[in-house]
Parts: sequence; structure tokens; C-alpha cells
Amino acid sequence: MGDRDLRVSDVEREHVGRLLQRAVGLGMLSLGEFTERMDTALASKTRGELNSVLVDLPGIRLAGQPAPPPPRYVHAQRMPVQQSGPGNLIRARMSSITRKGSWQVPPTLYLDNRMAHVELDFTQAIMSTQVVELRVEDKFSHIELIVPAEATVDMNGLDLIGSSIDNKVRTGPPIGPLHLVLVGNLRFSSVTAKHPFGTHWRRFLNGA
Repeated sequence: MGDRDLRVSDVEREHVGRLLQRAVGLGMLSLGEFTERMDTALASKTRGELNSVLVDLPGIRLAGQPAPPPPRYVHAQRMPVQQSGPGNLIRARMSSITRKGSWQVPPTLYLDNRMAHVELDFTQAIMSTQVVELRVEDKFSHIELIVPAEATVDMNGLDLIGSSIDNKVRTGPPIGPLHLVLVGNLRFSSVTAKHPFGTHWRRFLNGA
């Protein structure tokens, strides 16, 4: 029996789902292609079937392949040198940062904070992609995410130690104008995702 015939687990299917979400955020897949491939991934039983949704995506490691060597990190920030930069990095120390209004949102945003409060308001933000990945390395900090009414937020990729998450919005799939995917580490920190004040009342009054 070859590797293609080996059975796959739910964990492998979920991993492939996260890779497909990231591919949408990078502009490799349209929403329609994402939905079609996600259906195939969820129904797959073998590695061959599961890998078929990833074979044409560059930089994707298929199930059963050895892991690539880890990227080089900057010790002060613990962020990949090749990816983080001034335009997509939020770094605060004992400070408060707020981004709101028509700010530009990159496909990947890095959060590296210590004893800080960060508020990101996406309700009027200018999006370059539907799926936005937030890579988090926070200690003793709080992140507050304010998203549009139809947005979704996935926090399943966060590793917590002495921390908490409070997701008050839908988790997915990405069917609205914005889908946030959070990955990384929280150490004695917290994350809250919510809609703007009054959203639920407006839905109630409109009969939604």
C-alpha cells in the first residue's frame, strides 16, 4: 500500500482547511474554488484524495511529506525575517494602539506586544483580501477585534498559557466580507472579537 492509499484523520482534514483559507488570503484561490476544495477535503478518506486539493498551490506541504526546515527568526520579535515588516507589524510595549477608520489591512498582520492594549477596528478598513491572517506573539496584553456584521473569526490556531479568548462572532466558513484567522501564542493575554456596538439590536429590530 502506498502513501496515497493511507487513511486520513479529522486533524489532517482541518489542517488542509486552514491551508486553503490561507491560500484564499494570498489570492491563490477564489471563494468558489475554496468552497469546492473544502468540500472535497472534508469528504476525503485517503491522502491521495486529500492532497488533490493542494497539489497546484505553491509552498504547501502535502500530507506525508517531511516538514521543511524552520524559518530564521529575529530573536527580539520572534517573527520570520522574510515576512514581517513595518507595514504589517504591530509592536507595542506598555502602550495602547488603535487602528480604525479607512486603514489598509495587509493579507498577513503580525502582532508582537508586551503589556499592551491593541484595538483593531475592521468595520471601515480597506481590505486587500477576504481572508486575513493575524500572527500573534503577545504577553500580558489584550487584543480587541471589531469586525463588520457578516465577518467571521477563527481563533482555533492560538496556543494559550494563562490566557483567554472571547469570540462573540461566527467562526466560519469565510462567507462574508472578512474572515480573520488567528494563529500563534498568547501568554497571560486575552483576545476579544465582537461586532460594533448596537449590531445585535439592529438585527433584532430588522427581524434578523
